[in-house]
Amino acid sequence: MRFLAILGSLRAGSSNAAVLHAVRMLAPPGIDVVLYDGLADLPAFNPDLDQPGALLPPAAGALRALVADADGILICSPEYAHGMPGSLKNLLDWLVGSVEFPGKPVTLVAASARSVFAQAQLAEVLRTMSARLVPNESVVVPVARSGIDAAAIAADPRLAAVLRGAIAALIQAVNKPETRGT
Repeated sequence: MRFLAILGSLRAGSSNAAVLHAVRMLAPPGIDVVLYDGLADLPAFNPDLDQPGALLPPAAGALRALVADADGILICSPEYAHGMPGSLKNLLDWLVGSVEFPGKPVTLVAASARSVFAQAQLAEVLRTMSARLVPNESVVVPVARSGIDAAAIAADPRLAAVLRGAIAALIQAVNKPETRGT
């Protein structure tokens, strides 16, 4: 099973990046966590380039290929000015018209309990894009300080338990596809 981990931050040393690296460390055998590293390379979304017959920018095509290859997606993002970073919204805009994304199980992970606005905004956008949010909205990994690394997060019993729970819920969602109309 393959999960795509999308980081909403471009900042070096991001605690959100550490959380996703910890997810990778804590994933059980048989779960491949692929960290998406092309956020900074995505051009600004242009609907004219997302039409049948149009040449999709290579970075957007690569993103869609990773999404198509993923069984589930984890998104971990900071909150800027009570919202998601513009670069993450741009990434989501490139997925709106894709056939790869709808119905995909998605888990939102917050590295701070104070990131309530960005998580709510992300959940709303993802519901609009027909994502299956797992478990319901988002899980919070309360990283107490900046500069904490993935190994410290994975070694902390409380933080590791939250991440293991999120991974298990995503695995369960992949193994039990949602049925429509019930």
